[in-house]
Amino acid sequence: MAEHEAVERESMEFDVLIVGAGPAGLSAAIRLRQLAEEAGKDDFAVCVVEKGSEVGAHILSGAVIEPRALNELIPDWKDKGAPLNTPAGDDSFLLLTESKSYKLPTPPQMHNHGNYIVSLGNVCRWLAEQAEGAGAEIYPGFAAAEVLYNEDGSVKGVATGDMGIQADGSPGPNYEPGVELHAKQTFFAEGCRGSASKEVIGRFGLNKDSDPQTYGIGIKELWEIPAEQHEQGKVVHSVGWPVDSKTYGGAWMYHLEDNLVSIGYVIGLDYKNPYLSPFDEMQRLKTHPAFRKYLEGGRRVSYGARALVEGGFQSMPKVHFPGGVLIGDSAGFLNVPKIKGTHNAMKSGMVAADAVFKALQEKDEPGLEVTSYLDGLKASWIWDELYRVRNIRPAMAKWGLWGGMAYSAIDTYLFRGKAPWTLPNHADHEQIRPKSEFRPIEYPKPDGKLTFDKLSSVFISNTNHEEDQPAHLTLKDQSVPVEINLETYDAPEQRYCPAGVYEIVRDDEGSNPRLQINAQNCVHCKTCDIKDPTQNIHWVVPQGGDGPNYPNM
Repeated sequence: MAEHEAVERESMEFDVLIVGAGPAGLSAAIRLRQLAEEAGKDDFAVCVVEKGSEVGAHILSGAVIEPRALNELIPDWKDKGAPLNTPAGDDSFLLLTESKSYKLPTPPQMHNHGNYIVSLGNVCRWLAEQAEGAGAEIYPGFAAAEVLYNEDGSVKGVATGDMGIQADGSPGPNYEPGVELHAKQTFFAEGCRGSASKEVIGRFGLNKDSDPQTYGIGIKELWEIPAEQHEQGKVVHSVGWPVDSKTYGGAWMYHLEDNLVSIGYVIGLDYKNPYLSPFDEMQRLKTHPAFRKYLEGGRRVSYGARALVEGGFQSMPKVHFPGGVLIGDSAGFLNVPKIKGTHNAMKSGMVAADAVFKALQEKDEPGLEVTSYLDGLKASWIWDELYRVRNIRPAMAKWGLWGGMAYSAIDTYLFRGKAPWTLPNHADHEQIRPKSEFRPIEYPKPDGKLTFDKLSSVFISNTNHEEDQPAHLTLKDQSVPVEINLETYDAPEQRYCPAGVYEIVRDDEGSNPRLQINAQNCVHCKTCDIKDPTQNIHWVVPQGGDGPNYPNM
């Protein structure tokens, strides 16, 4: 082990390093290279690292995309073959009871005229082609395992994870040390609850003046359905059943091209009932007549899950620090009422690129704190958009579905989003209540046709982890899962994880419970890192390239 630790890592130098090849990171890379070309700085080096095996492998979203940022970044995107193939058409907003649905007026934030139903993974694959064509270097399969710092404490870059480390921590026969990637500025674009972003936020106290960030868990399936049941361009959203009115939850169904349908369910991770299982609520949703009529006779193609940031304006951390910036959902730019964040993520990357490129032309040295990035955000449409909807999600948390909908109508139509107050957000993990206050929920057994179990779902997410490596799901205290989580909350990690990673096992006599972590199943949703009641679970990156491999998600 000592020999392994002493191995000297190679290093590479860049002007800007971007961690994460999602919409934010790729847009930043494209914009930086556009600026470099305009300025005649052909040697301005931009590098993007991505923990997925390929760009798009870990990208999961509904998704209806608003092309506003794309229009600004690449005005001729249609001519360049961007995979925005299905214009959004008919819009429906439904209130579900157990057996019926009622069509409600579609809130103005959810109108989708001019938007497109897409596979966000495929959009990112296309953006990566544009970034590479512009001169950026992209390295998929390399996870940012360690944040590096200069002597003055500013961010220096990241080190990619060592490859071939065995489960006991020793180097295996195929061991390769990670590489240090140094840059004058590092953009953290990991998406929701990124592990490196989490470290940087904590180290620099970036969230000390903001509300706690809040999250949801989104569970998605892609289906191929009979042609006669397919309505290309159709957009459906729902609230209500299967969760109760105190729990924040909503569904979507988007009809893409080629008889494909994206269906999914989002549940706010501020839910209180420890017996609630977001995965099983998603399976129940599909049995509702409003969705069953489209799916019946179809074939499930893919499955995945991902946490999403819901805190909005008041939970936004400070976005700049010495040596780097936070962009996209590493900072939390999702517009929850609009159910869209891609356009804001892309725009944040573009704004950061403008600020950082200008700063480096004025003072070409590492470790700068580019405060003008925040100024740029405040001057952009992101700021006004998030400010106007800042109270809607907290209102749902405070007053439930009915009170939240009433408040949202008043806030939207009477105050136009400019109410003279701001409702607070509260940490999700603090909201869960003891098991003694609830009864277990009896979920129906899956039928294998419309509803499924977790393991068969993980199988079609193409998730793979090298088994002989240290577990990337770590516990700060080994006693907590049994002595606190099981004793007080009946081990909610067994249910909030959508991939069957956490399991309470006992001996043959049914005694001596312990937590078994099936890390190979992990789809990298980050829910455990967010919802664990004592924040005892700490998610770190596994070996680069491991995890899900989402096709067309």
